[in-house]
Amino acid sequence: MWKLKIAEGGPWLKRVNNHVGRQHWEFDPTAGTPEERAHVERLREEFKQNRFKRKQSADLLMRMQENPIGEIPPAVKVEKIKDITEEAVTTTLRRAISSLSTIQAHDGHWPADDAGPLFYLPPFVIALYITGGMNTIFTAEHQKEIKRYIYNHQNEDGGWGMHVEGTSTMLGSALNYIALRLLGEGPDDGEDNAMARGRKWILDHGSVVKIPSWGKFWLTILGAYEWDGCNPMPPELWLVPKITPIHPGKIMCYCRLVYMPMSYLYGKRYVGPITELVRSLRQELYVESYQDINWDKARNACAKEDLQYPHPLVQDMLWGFLYHFAEPMLKRWPFSMLRDKALKVAMQHIHYEDQNSRYFTIGCVEKVLCLMACWVEDPNSEAHMFHLARIPDYLWLAEDGLKIQVVRSCFNSSVNFQM
Repeated sequence: MWKLKIAEGGPWLKRVNNHVGRQHWEFDPTAGTPEERAHVERLREEFKQNRFKRKQSADLLMRMQENPIGEIPPAVKVEKIKDITEEAVTTTLRRAISSLSTIQAHDGHWPADDAGPLFYLPPFVIALYITGGMNTIFTAEHQKEIKRYIYNHQNEDGGWGMHVEGTSTMLGSALNYIALRLLGEGPDDGEDNAMARGRKWILDHGSVVKIPSWGKFWLTILGAYEWDGCNPMPPELWLVPKITPIHPGKIMCYCRLVYMPMSYLYGKRYVGPITELVRSLRQELYVESYQDINWDKARNACAKEDLQYPHPLVQDMLWGFLYHFAEPMLKRWPFSMLRDKALKVAMQHIHYEDQNSRYFTIGCVEKVLCLMACWVEDPNSEAHMFHLARIPDYLWLAEDGLKIQVVRSCFNSSVNFQM
């Protein structure tokens, strides 16, 4: 049975507050009574049966383990024609306080689910598959719950959305299909032909050639796509004088801190080991033969379900210039020395961010990118080990399965949302 751990440390964890506010889940095969385990399974089955009607989990597993729910005053129903009395307001406030007090952890913070987007979890699966840490970080029980989560949030048409409430998109469908394959699911596995239906949705909508840029990036890292099919992410921008308006330091942090490790991995042109499974994905996810794909044309291909706003012409012209002229030049000496210098500067920024945040980083998207960058730089580095140790801080378990939270141990946002 899974247990929610509060304010507990572990190896390779840096701290400044004795881990107050930390929440993570651990599986204990001896935990729980037979009745509690049976109740957990009932909750999971109820979610599964109603997953197309109620797509959000209710944190029922967490509520089982935190403070037992005491007596909460009955709700006050106020008619339009009646005045709101002081007694009614007091009763309502007591109900709110009583409810919140039942889910407050012993260290003072409010643990809570902060997930929803469906493109957060697959990059962690891809990164751990490439680095060889899959079975170390994601035990058999972790993998079982991850697969439960992905299957539970598959849409009726076979695809997956950007988030649990969303209609199917190429980004959500391709990344979650790949995650299931990397977790050991076969091309035709899953209840009601779930894998086959997912693959059919992908192929019917143009194949992963039409996945958006973040999807192209992760598929390339895995080896199921090519860097030639990605628009440039030059790390040389980190060398631009800070006074200029195009320096990445002028970009909003959520964009800058994602571009930072992406530019490093792009500059390295890193690709993971081409395993038999990766070769199989190259066959499963494309309409045409992998060798015949026009990668230049694929750079700007995007499924209509994913296209939020068409590229302006000037943006495509800039990318075209970088792709056809700047990148080939930067691969040749003496310009290649500029690329080497840019990669060092980008990595310095990555290490600074990691150390400043104690390897939490600003959120889950950057977290896994920095983990990959540190591993590519040195697979045996302490930085990589510190990153691995912080992955559990991003995991959350509920009746719908195991998911990745938007931000680490999210007690700040939990309190804000609750209040």
